[in-house]
Amino acid sequence: MSERPSTPDARGSLMPNAEQRARLRKVRKFKDGLSRYGVGTAGMMVVGALALIFIYLFSEVAPLLRSSSIEPTADYPFALTSEADPSAHLVLERYEEMGASFSEAGQVHFFNVDSGLALKTFEVPRNQGVTATAVDTSVPNQQLVAYGFSDGSVSVVQETYSLSYPNDQRLVTPGLDYPLGEEPVTLDEQGRALREVAVQSTDAGMMVAGVTEDNQILVGRYRMNQGLFGNGGSVSGDSYSVPSLPGGAQVEHLIVDATGRFLVVADDREQLHFYHVERAEDARLIETLPTERGQVNALEFLVGTLSVIIGTDQGSVSQWFIIRDDNNQFHLTPVRDFGSMPGSVTTIAPEYTRKGFAAGDDQGNVGLFYGTSSSTLVIESVTDQPISQLALSPINGRLLALDNDQRLHIASVWNEHPEISMSSLWQKVWYEGRQQPEYVWQASSGADDSEAKMSLVPLSIGTLKAAFYAMLFAIPLGVMGAIYTAYFMTPKLRGVVKPTIEIMEALPTVILGFLAGLWLAPFLENHLPAVFSILIFLPVTMLAVGLLWSRLPSAIRSNVPEGWEAAILIVPILLTGWACIAVSPHVEVWFFDGSMRQWLTNNNIDYDQRNALVVGIAMGFAVIPTIFSIAEDAVFNVPRHLTQGSLALGATRWQTVIGVILPTASPGIFSAVMMGFGRAVGETMIVLMATGNSPVLNFNIFEGMRTLSANVAVELPETAIGSTHFRVLFLAALVLLALTFVVNTLAEVVRQRLRKRYSNL
Repeated sequence: MSERPSTPDARGSLMPNAEQRARLRKVRKFKDGLSRYGVGTAGMMVVGALALIFIYLFSEVAPLLRSSSIEPTADYPFALTSEADPSAHLVLERYEEMGASFSEAGQVHFFNVDSGLALKTFEVPRNQGVTATAVDTSVPNQQLVAYGFSDGSVSVVQETYSLSYPNDQRLVTPGLDYPLGEEPVTLDEQGRALREVAVQSTDAGMMVAGVTEDNQILVGRYRMNQGLFGNGGSVSGDSYSVPSLPGGAQVEHLIVDATGRFLVVADDREQLHFYHVERAEDARLIETLPTERGQVNALEFLVGTLSVIIGTDQGSVSQWFIIRDDNNQFHLTPVRDFGSMPGSVTTIAPEYTRKGFAAGDDQGNVGLFYGTSSSTLVIESVTDQPISQLALSPINGRLLALDNDQRLHIASVWNEHPEISMSSLWQKVWYEGRQQPEYVWQASSGADDSEAKMSLVPLSIGTLKAAFYAMLFAIPLGVMGAIYTAYFMTPKLRGVVKPTIEIMEALPTVILGFLAGLWLAPFLENHLPAVFSILIFLPVTMLAVGLLWSRLPSAIRSNVPEGWEAAILIVPILLTGWACIAVSPHVEVWFFDGSMRQWLTNNNIDYDQRNALVVGIAMGFAVIPTIFSIAEDAVFNVPRHLTQGSLALGATRWQTVIGVILPTASPGIFSAVMMGFGRAVGETMIVLMATGNSPVLNFNIFEGMRTLSANVAVELPETAIGSTHFRVLFLAALVLLALTFVVNTLAEVVRQRLRKRYSNL
């Protein structure tokens, strides 16, 4: 059947026949479907990409939210100790395969953890005929154990592990070192038995403290003097007594700090005593404090010896700080209480490198705690007998618990990120060495035993601070410039101004940051009065020029075409800026005693060369093109009939701007501002190079800040993958992404409401 020919229409054009129309409808339907599903698919891909970013960031952050756990894996009778000679101290080496038990009688047994078989045994050196009467340890990372003897002498030993690889198999060989030599040192010249000892390595040598059988507290300082060629040597040092406890109280526990200045003593009357013992001539009791938590059963320093952990017979576990007050006096201050143990605390085992610890009680429970985050991580029952000793591995992956029946319990530990909690990230935290709780970001320091401080509050406030001052600079210039360019400026001049400003957006921000940090910051520091003079006199100059122009005869004003009036301001603006800069040194002499920066400092206003003022100007220049371009398009696209109708009804051009153009263009102007804000919040290079990167918490325009984006850029390349610091940086990125997402969502809601409100115009 042949196709029906097309027929001409009234204008002579050929009209498609029915079959051609059907074919065209199919093609159109295919194109419509392709467009609809193509646009929909692309939109879903954008949403999916955003969702994948969130998922990836959250996957890196998720381990921070995982709870710590203790999982018992094995237990067996510990044949290396007995009721007659129980273990006084347990150790677990870093490969978690070998342990060491220091018995009360002075035997040191190294054993295989999984089997309990003895590997090596050592005898702690002592004088002939004396017995061990006291045992104590230093903080774990020093690996010191001190034995006190019945003749007033002390031996200090240190466990060691040498590593070799015979036949490509790891072999750990244990041993003992003697930091003060194999001969015991005399702590009590009178030869009285020591019932308590304490030891710590300090910069000035070894510090040993002890309590004699008649309750006298002694402190000794000793140093090993090496021979000429590093072999042999002798021990030098002396000991002295410190004031006894007031009221005849008996010493139950004592510990010394790593500076060699302080001694903390727990007595039998639920009290703590804080001593200054740096020198014999001024050794004194600083203060006596009630624990208010029961009788102290366990007393230990955390690594770094700035925190004291006490456990009591009531199950209370608390942390105390050694704090310097405003008068340069040190005090022992209770800082935080942890969750109580079900039973009476019997032992405390600090971690090797972090501010965490384990505690055992008389009901067979073991708890994990962390100081910085103020967290009770987990409390788990591992036996039904009282726990006598605990040992944590240096990598915190395994735990040993010895009960009173001399049965050793082995547990697997997951405790990778105890430093972080929601309270430590977003609330004030009382950090070691500080006088009060604060918001601090200091993720690393020069000391391994330093406490990581990872509060996101200074970074979040720094991000908002940088964006605030940038927007304070950019919004007036961007929006007002857009209104003038789109409505008042001649098309020819607009054709030059608009592309020029939009080209500014292509400037690399690293160049702006470079100029801001190396040129603008020193320039502003040396010409501070000029900055404020320009802010005052530049608007005054513009108003004065405008007033003068309006008073000129119309014959003169008519020589300047309409829309070119802005060109008249160029020279006055340049002259005003030059005059303010030229007069700046004289203003400093007249009003600020020769230096405005010093004047600010004298009036308790901190000034950093790279500060929020520099960032506001530099980042403002980066944000202005974004705001200007979008706002200018919104104003320029206001329908002409609206403005012409307003003018026809007798409104002036400025009344038309305020009453017609701004309401109609408000959705676009608001979008421009929010796009600029998003750009400012996410900016990295300018704030990285021009802020000083100081994570301070204030809105002082003369001080710097650190933003979330700059912090990630600075610290992520140097942090260990999978560490708490690494994951917190991802959390900071997630917070930044969530912040911009929420702000943009709210902005879109507001924009839609503005569009709906003014759509009837």
